[in-house]
Amino acid sequence: MSTPPLSKFSPKTHILIKGARVHNLKNIDVAIQRGKLVVITGLSGSGKSSLAFSTLYAEGQRRYVESLSSYARQFLGKVEKPEVDYIKGISPAIAIEQKVNSTNSRSTVGTMTEIYDYIKLLYARIGKTYHPTTGNLIQKHSAEDVVDYILSQKEKTRVYLVAPVVLKKGEKTEDQLQLLIQQGFSRAYVKNEVVWIEDLIKEKAKVKKEIEIIVDRYIISSESQEIKGRIGDSAETSFYEGKHNCIVYTEEDGKIYKKIFSDSFEEAGMEFEEPTVHLFSFNNPIGACPTCEGYGKVIGIDEDLVIPNKSLSLYQDAIACWKGPKMGRWKNKIIQNAEILNFPIHRPIKDLTEEEYNLLWTGNQYFKGLNTFFNHLERKKYKIHYRVMLARYRGRTKCPDCKGNRLRKEADYVKINQHSISQLVNLPLKELAVFFKKIKLDAFQQKVAKRLLIEINTRIQYLLDVGVGYLNLNRSANTLSGGETQRINLATSVGSSLVGSMYILDEPSIGLHPKDTENLIRILKGLQKLGNTVIVVEHDEDIIRAADEIIDLGPEAGSQGGNLIFNGSLQELLKEHTLTAQYLNGQLKLEKNNKTQRKLNNKIHLSGARENNLQNINVDFPLHALTVVTGVSGSGKSSLVKQILYPALQKKLGGYGEKVGKFDEISGAVQQIDEIEFIDQNPIGRSSRSNPVTYIKAYDEIRKLYSNRGLAKARAYKPSHFSFNVDGGRCEICRGEGEIIEEMQFMADIHLKCEACDGKRFKEEILEVKFKGKNIADLLEMTVQDAVDFFNENPEDKDAQRIVDKLSPLLAVGLGYIKLGQSSSTLSGGEAQRIKLASYLGKGEKKQSILFIFDEPTTGLHFHDIKKLLASFDALIEKGHSIIVIEHNPAIINFADWVIDLGPKGGDGGGLVVFQGRVEELKKCKTSFTAQYL
Repeated sequence: MSTPPLSKFSPKTHILIKGARVHNLKNIDVAIQRGKLVVITGLSGSGKSSLAFSTLYAEGQRRYVESLSSYARQFLGKVEKPEVDYIKGISPAIAIEQKVNSTNSRSTVGTMTEIYDYIKLLYARIGKTYHPTTGNLIQKHSAEDVVDYILSQKEKTRVYLVAPVVLKKGEKTEDQLQLLIQQGFSRAYVKNEVVWIEDLIKEKAKVKKEIEIIVDRYIISSESQEIKGRIGDSAETSFYEGKHNCIVYTEEDGKIYKKIFSDSFEEAGMEFEEPTVHLFSFNNPIGACPTCEGYGKVIGIDEDLVIPNKSLSLYQDAIACWKGPKMGRWKNKIIQNAEILNFPIHRPIKDLTEEEYNLLWTGNQYFKGLNTFFNHLERKKYKIHYRVMLARYRGRTKCPDCKGNRLRKEADYVKINQHSISQLVNLPLKELAVFFKKIKLDAFQQKVAKRLLIEINTRIQYLLDVGVGYLNLNRSANTLSGGETQRINLATSVGSSLVGSMYILDEPSIGLHPKDTENLIRILKGLQKLGNTVIVVEHDEDIIRAADEIIDLGPEAGSQGGNLIFNGSLQELLKEHTLTAQYLNGQLKLEKNNKTQRKLNNKIHLSGARENNLQNINVDFPLHALTVVTGVSGSGKSSLVKQILYPALQKKLGGYGEKVGKFDEISGAVQQIDEIEFIDQNPIGRSSRSNPVTYIKAYDEIRKLYSNRGLAKARAYKPSHFSFNVDGGRCEICRGEGEIIEEMQFMADIHLKCEACDGKRFKEEILEVKFKGKNIADLLEMTVQDAVDFFNENPEDKDAQRIVDKLSPLLAVGLGYIKLGQSSSTLSGGEAQRIKLASYLGKGEKKQSILFIFDEPTTGLHFHDIKKLLASFDALIEKGHSIIVIEHNPAIINFADWVIDLGPKGGDGGGLVVFQGRVEELKKCKTSFTAQYL
């Protein structure tokens, strides 16, 4: 389609991009409507991220930096502008990119969303400290409190301000009283009577009684306000002499009333911490639980290893360490005393009450529990077999002191509305929202908390809107699924409620069931209504259909992409012939290749899964087939596959894995699997040196090819000379990185191109070695598709053909557009996942049978690319492998041989098997949300 020239648009109504040439963009002109919801779509590698992030966001960020101090600006000459003629009408930019899950075990939902920071501040400012046993409120008084109390008494009331006499160890009362006389005190208060201190010293009998010296006395009158300063000074003296205690006696109508004030934060000899923000921070030594140092977990006796199968009873040997004649004596002791104990020895462990289960661990006078048993092993660990036994039952387990709450116990003495901070962080967000809406505060507390409560309520509401109301703030960030992480990042950014900004989002629909996508669209529309321009890089059909404006790039990927092929509304797009339009208007469809159904003879059966919200479910996973696990967000998919099935199978196959979630048994055709591979979206390498060709082992062949050239042989270059990882051929200024990193104070570091090698990573003389006119740096700049075409021009060159064989799997999974030397850190989660898939496709006809588990493999895939992905899946299954996929994409679900649909809702409302079986049967299931969208 032809678009009007940019001169027809105004920067007040449009963001105007002239001549964008970043990466594979082909000098394109784009006009984006301001204040609208705009979707940029196109095949993977068509240039969407180049336009959205490398051009628009990079320019927005550069202009922001330009507004900073001269210190920051001294680097600006070196900061590269995006390759573009000009960009007009740009707003401040916020990017929400595809972030792979945090692996930091200190990071929680509360710290990610910053809600916890506000709650910490709230507790430090208005929290009240209570005694853990008496429940009394602990208060610290000041001289001002004493003054206010005295002046609040009725007129003509007689007031005595006294200080208790506190003796030092070994000191006589007479000596202390003598000293007080020398200091100017003359009267004491004993048994509600005023007596002279001198008389007390003479009558030694009375000295043994509790003595309080009178610091000052008053009769309240209308002029008492004038002696406010005097009362304050006397109160200070009283606190000092009484070692933090000051007592006020008031005499009214012949009755005596006593009021004790204390300026120390203690009660009954127990000192308390004064609430500060650090007391509630588990990342600070002041607040962190000393046992687990704020991690919530410790290395200790793992209950799940001690009782691996909780569907067995004590009598059926549920306790793994109490087997055999010697260790069995501990079990027999309980069986013999079962009647006295009233303990159900034939009831499965999972059905025991909390009291009965605790008894098993703690024991009592009739038998010794598991804790005593392991203490016994600990004492005997100088013997090797006891050490081995202890090691067998050790693992990461909940901290016994803080119960996984990460904070020291003193933090729990501080409460708001009788709730400690630990109780709040363990509430599901939807219940936490209710707590903060109904919170009861006095006038002073309301004044202090007003701004904090606005922030807390707004942010919680956004998290509920993005559909993660089932999570709690204490949930560790590394246990979240990719979609949950993405939506929490989205809610955090949206929670800042900016106006007139440009939000650029990278596939916010990742990990979302079509039912949840409706909420997401509502949030994006809400952002736009605030006056923001919302630009979304997306392939999801629902989001494309909801957009005000669609920008379609292509027509293909890599060097065949980078053109603007459409810019307009949905109605206009449906009349076009782009690949996106053809899938949207139904001209192209994803259809199954194999018309015959695969036979599902062998299955792995998992019973009693009850990790997180899973409700004791039984599930079958067929082998040599494509199984899709689906359901709304939070229905328990990750808990089932990542936390139970994967680690349980790893252990069955003799490997070491993460801690296995709670379940009863795994059975069936487990022996038919030789290996299990979990292919997630974590980067294929952490360093900037890691790239696709090294990961799929093609770089070894490329280095060999260059070292076999005549010039290389003449100069005695080895394959290692063509590596940027070792000394020899790499540029020594940037150590083969291609860039120099300038450290910036208070800002992200700036990456600048190395001036010595011009970013090519190699020494000049290495670049003189060429193959068909291309040196090693030129080759690493090529896309996979271009490199395959380049090497295919020499079909008789065996070295070149070996490289083609290694690169072909990348084409098969739709990654022909990525550059050979592209840094891993620039790849999206979906691209990293597909490179891992390609590495398995490239391993040829392996005789082993591998079970592959994929987490959201359609991330970042256009309809057309999903076709290639499904062909790759078919290829793996034909080789005798099995595939399990966690996915929401209807296209993948339609292709599945077996579907497991969890739900019906998220969190507490999920965790059940709504359906498991063939897709055809699922479509008839009335209770399934997934069925409605198929």
